[in-house]
Amino acid sequence: MEFVMKINSAVNSFVWGAPVLALLVGTGCLLTVMLGFPQIRYFVPAMKEVFSFRKKSGGADKSISSFAAMATAMAATVGTGNVAGVATAIHLAGPGALVWMLISAFFGMCTKFAEVALAVHFRQKDAHGDWRGGTMYILEHGIGDRFGKFLAVIFAIFAFLASFGIGAATQANSAAEALSMGWNIDHLYSGIFMAVFVGLVIIGGLKSLATVTTLLVPFMAVFYIIGAVVVLIQNAAHIPGAIGDAINLAFNNPETIPAGLAGWGVKEAIQRGIARGVFSNEAGMGSAPMVHATANVDHPVQQGFYGIFEVFMDTIVICTMTGLVILTTGTLTSSPDLTGAQLTLQAFENALGVTGKYVLSVGLLLFAFTTILGWYWYAETAVTYLFGVVAKPFMKIIWVVLILFGAAGGQFLGAVGNDFLNNLWDISDTLNGLMALPNLVGLLLLTMTLKKLVKDYDKKNAAGKITPPDFFNEL
Repeated sequence: MEFVMKINSAVNSFVWGAPVLALLVGTGCLLTVMLGFPQIRYFVPAMKEVFSFRKKSGGADKSISSFAAMATAMAATVGTGNVAGVATAIHLAGPGALVWMLISAFFGMCTKFAEVALAVHFRQKDAHGDWRGGTMYILEHGIGDRFGKFLAVIFAIFAFLASFGIGAATQANSAAEALSMGWNIDHLYSGIFMAVFVGLVIIGGLKSLATVTTLLVPFMAVFYIIGAVVVLIQNAAHIPGAIGDAINLAFNNPETIPAGLAGWGVKEAIQRGIARGVFSNEAGMGSAPMVHATANVDHPVQQGFYGIFEVFMDTIVICTMTGLVILTTGTLTSSPDLTGAQLTLQAFENALGVTGKYVLSVGLLLFAFTTILGWYWYAETAVTYLFGVVAKPFMKIIWVVLILFGAAGGQFLGAVGNDFLNNLWDISDTLNGLMALPNLVGLLLLTMTLKKLVKDYDKKNAAGKITPPDFFNEL
């Protein structure tokens, strides 16, 4: 295992290192220019589309509404990375990391828009009549030939294996930790509850999954945002200074810094900020398109609007709020030894006292739990692509077992169980990064297809052939 983890560490430093991160952001920059800055010119239409809460679903077509597809994708996207990941980046690289996180998110909005539009365009029906889409289908049916098929299989394998850690075991562990931290609930009881509840949800298929996430995701986002807003209102006087420090340290090395934070610097801020931003919103990773492809929508570009909103809400809103809570409460410098969720927890407690602990524990619980639900669909889509619909029941069983082990395995196996979970997370993190490589190849090779889709949408929208969002009619 030690040898395996050394190899994993080397690969991880590559996929989350400067070359691949530059490729991720560079692809976003190229697409932004080639597609005419869709994250800007489609931003208002995207907001109107999302907040119309469009209910259009496919019925016998087995598709779901565009909003439900986005909610399921956001269930997987908005996770513990919005709390622990942001805190870790700021701890290791300073406040400047937050600025680079936002810069990467701006281009990530275009990347997510592009991969979602392609996923809807190239989606296929499986043997049970369910829509399946995502990078593997884009590569196989968009690029074609043996090269496209090879990349598709590689991506599906990476996604399938990455889901074990990112989507199931470690998320269950995070949820159990949140319940233990807030209410002293035993990890085993937490694991049993989550395994049973998730099992009941995924048995019902995509529509059951979408129904639950459509209810949970808006609630958890609003709940966390309100908690963060209360903290920021209390510390409003410190917000301008925090923003100023973040901008300054994003482009300038600090002249005087506390000894415990001596690793701060522009290079670290860029790399850590972009890495955590990409990890949080998953733009360029190819995961979210797997569920967006199931939406019943008039045009692929129209579903791409939801990809723009997804990155905006995940990183520009929620991650920014987490970062500002840490910076405005002074927790970063008063508790330099803390990192991850513990740093964010301390920030909330500094502002709200014991109430802050409960706000964050509930937030962490919801983030982790919905990630389990969202990533299940990714795992099922990957395994269906690799082995066919016959593998779906086995995937459900594996998922439930992983949840139970993730929540309570460390409790019964002690250090061995905890080491296994940590190793599983590290390997899954590497596999998640590797997913980006075939996905980005597909995006770059299909840029002209994307341009045609955008042009076709603009033409049909101008001719009134696209159903506009209508908030009151949808209600």
